[in-house]
Amino acid sequence: MSRVKRSVHAKKKRRKVLKEAKGYYGRKHSSYRFAKEQVQRSGMYAYRDRRNRKREFRRLWITRINAAARQNGMSYGTFMHGLKLAGIELDRKVLADIAVRDPETFRRFAESAREALPA
Repeated sequence: MSRVKRSVHAKKKRRKVLKEAKGYYGRKHSSYRFAKEQVQRSGMYAYRDRRNRKREFRRLWITRINAAARQNGMSYGTFMHGLKLAGIELDRKVLADIAVRDPETFRRFAESAREALPA
């Protein structure tokens, strides 16, 4: 069988993969063969979950805004529609933060939204 010549690049690539795999369980952190698979998988999970995180935060913000709006006698949809008609352009992240930290300000937003809605 002929000898396989490895270049400097191959060693560098192996070192890079094993460095990325530090802290993995079992042979996944020490064996290049298993580390390579796990690093690739981990990258896929990280890519997917960066997008999922955005989704989950938006759901959380909507839940918080809905809860605060209902305390002020409105549903989430009517509250958001009223804000749009009133010309108040705040994103859900800021509205959710206001709902949690400053209920009085949120109440004033709800009144503005209610007044802007057609009777």
